[in-house]
Amino acid sequence: MQHIEQACKNFMVNSVFADTAHDLTHIERVVKTAKELAQKEQADLAVVIPAAWLHDCVAVAKNHPDRARASKLAADKAIIFLKSIHYDKSKLDAIHHAIVAHSFSANVAPQTLEAKIVQDADRMDALGAIGVSRCMKVGGAIARHLYHPDDPFCESREADDMRYTLDHFFIKLLHIAQHMHTESAKQEARKRTDFMHTFLEQLKQEIA
Repeated sequence: MQHIEQACKNFMVNSVFADTAHDLTHIERVVKTAKELAQKEQADLAVVIPAAWLHDCVAVAKNHPDRARASKLAADKAIIFLKSIHYDKSKLDAIHHAIVAHSFSANVAPQTLEAKIVQDADRMDALGAIGVSRCMKVGGAIARHLYHPDDPFCESREADDMRYTLDHFFIKLLHIAQHMHTESAKQEARKRTDFMHTFLEQLKQEIA
């Protein structure tokens, strides 16, 4: 698999990324986590590794109207690339599905263990210290305010993460752990979510 990994990495090095929260370092972290999960869950690395490397090979910003189509576009582009390097044809459909299903926006349920692992690995990168950092980067990129000035923690209003970055924690990030598929991912996701609650408590003290 090493030469396939290198080919996928080279392909991604030359890709355009939607924002700095979805750059090559994000891809590398997702690949690392996906490998660890695949080994623990005994999944097919020949599907998981290319899908993890190529899952964001099409750049669509978070607030772009085509965001829901991004994973399908990425899957199509990934398969074209894998065919060009004569990758095992028997793995392509599974890789395509894993890439399509990784995205929240696409709302496609993963049907295979490999797709579940790629989705878990990608979502893991939205949690913990790196998740907090990436959330702030995305908020800055699309010019969201950090928090609502009168009710930062959505205590008496409906969360609106189109306007406030902190609201994204309450709409999505704090709920990711309970939607992980693999047991290995669930355990790590809980730890990272605990950190995010600690972050929010510290923030609450600082802006009180």
